[in-house]
Amino acid sequence: MINVVLCGGNGTRLWPLSRSLFPKQFNKMIQNRSLFQLTVERNQSFCDKTIVVSNEEHYFLALDHLDEINGHAEKFVLEPIGRNTAPAIALACLSLDEQELVLVTPSDHIVRNEEEYARCIEEAEKIARTDHLVTFGIHPTYAETGYGYIEAEGGYVKSFKEKPDEDTAKQYILKGNYYWNSGMFMFKSGVFLSELKRHSPEIYEASVAAFQGAQNHYDTIRICKEDMDSIPSDSIDYAVMERSELVRMVSANIGWSDMGSFESFYDELPKDDQGNTVSDNYMGLNSSNNLILSEDRLIAAIDVNDLIIVDTADALLVSRKGSSHKVKEIVQDLRKRNSDLCDSHVTAYRPWGHHTILDAEPSYKIKKVVVKPGHKTKLQKHYHRNEHWIVVSGTALITVNGEQRLLRTNESTFIRMGDEHRLENPGKINLHLIEVQVGEYVGEDDVVRN
Repeated sequence: MINVVLCGGNGTRLWPLSRSLFPKQFNKMIQNRSLFQLTVERNQSFCDKTIVVSNEEHYFLALDHLDEINGHAEKFVLEPIGRNTAPAIALACLSLDEQELVLVTPSDHIVRNEEEYARCIEEAEKIARTDHLVTFGIHPTYAETGYGYIEAEGGYVKSFKEKPDEDTAKQYILKGNYYWNSGMFMFKSGVFLSELKRHSPEIYEASVAAFQGAQNHYDTIRICKEDMDSIPSDSIDYAVMERSELVRMVSANIGWSDMGSFESFYDELPKDDQGNTVSDNYMGLNSSNNLILSEDRLIAAIDVNDLIIVDTADALLVSRKGSSHKVKEIVQDLRKRNSDLCDSHVTAYRPWGHHTILDAEPSYKIKKVVVKPGHKTKLQKHYHRNEHWIVVSGTALITVNGEQRLLRTNESTFIRMGDEHRLENPGKINLHLIEVQVGEYVGEDDVVRN
């Protein structure tokens, strides 16, 4: 069995914790693991291989998170832009033999009852091997309006329902044969592709063309942007599951959550006697039932209840419980302002390491840069700024206009605007340096890479 992990979401409902370049599946708030890591670990006992379908911007993040748990992905399918779940699954299945069994799982969900989960996987496998498309329906515990529903009888799917209003959701619960749509599936890759071709031929043909035009390098399949643009965007539910006669459902009482809101994180995190989430960065007086998340600073709460307080280095969110879904509107307004707060944190991760902005003004920026052993940046140059590099620890091999030199702890260098340069860590420990940018413009887009 192959676990296809869908890892392309941005998680805008969890801003400011989640950003487009560091989405929610990579945040470590549960068991000191990211949701992505928990997903991979959960399915390792059932699956022989893992395929990760990810935005190309998240490739290095996924690799780092796999390394931390000694995990391995047989393949990465890297998308330049997202086109929803049907194309993502199709691209993964096109890389497999048509008889291979595929377990499709989102990368950002929680399963509490893993024993029951294993039973559901075993049941689904028996059905999928008879050339059916299996979906997992979650026993609803309340009238949720944020999920789609599946109407089913005895494992046979009668219909898929859109996210309902509250009254409709209550009716679903009373009827007893409606289930939350989990977004998890199992089928043979060839059966899925055949049904996609039958019911959504435009998606199928465009996906085949994109796969054939992809760049294959070792374990990565990079889809070209032009080809990805040509694929119609649609979910697997609309493109296949709602139209196919081969769909069956396994009812699953597995303690499932899609972790799509701060309220769902509140439910999962440990709490003190007053119902506040436990944190070393929290002090409270007469305050209860609050979600408190802070990266560094102490949060003191007095006489407040039922709040969501999320503090990051560059943004603070305060919301009443039950209202955090409106954070999407904040993100939309930030995008209209062209704010970087939508895309990245103060700390940004790159294939070679990461950098943290310590201070910034229109004419200068100060960063802490960390380069992993054996890694290097691309050759690049800037037209509007000079750069000063000071090595704090480790050894730096720098290249400037084709000439190389070593910098050790407490040594520095100066990169003039227009100089072609590269930073490399030839050592065995992380390289830490301070970078000071000075110029008329210090935006991240002032870079020309070779």
